[in-house]
Amino acid sequence: MSTEIVQFMGQAGPYLTAALGAYGAGVLARTEDAAVEATANVGRRMLQAVWRRRDEQGRAELEAAVQDAAEDAEDTDAAAALRQQIRRTVREDAELLRELAALLPVNGPVTVTASGERSIAAQTIGTAVTGDNTTLGP
Repeated sequence: MSTEIVQFMGQAGPYLTAALGAYGAGVLARTEDAAVEATANVGRRMLQAVWRRRDEQGRAELEAAVQDAAEDAEDTDAAAALRQQIRRTVREDAELLRELAALLPVNGPVTVTASGERSIAAQTIGTAVTGDNTTLGP
């Protein structure tokens, strides 16, 4: 298996898990839901793209893997079987791998936490000032 596929699967895992957690086994039939976090929607879009690229038998196999993984989020074997279904599809379709990789945020999921009085948390920031009697100027 190519390094590119292995790397992609490692990055896609949290999105696939979030999609299954948010949508369950119905993930392949769901449309985007603005109320569901972006991570789950990315995973849903990935699974649907894989499903569209498969033939009838491949779709049935993917649906079964999604069902198994959705039924028990702690079942690592079911999660591995789902990842294997995706790997099989992207190994045979380099364009699909590019399409799926483009769905991933450039830097992956970001968690920003601020803790403490006057703390600031931001993924990117221009100018941030905390404190009393602070002036900004040239």
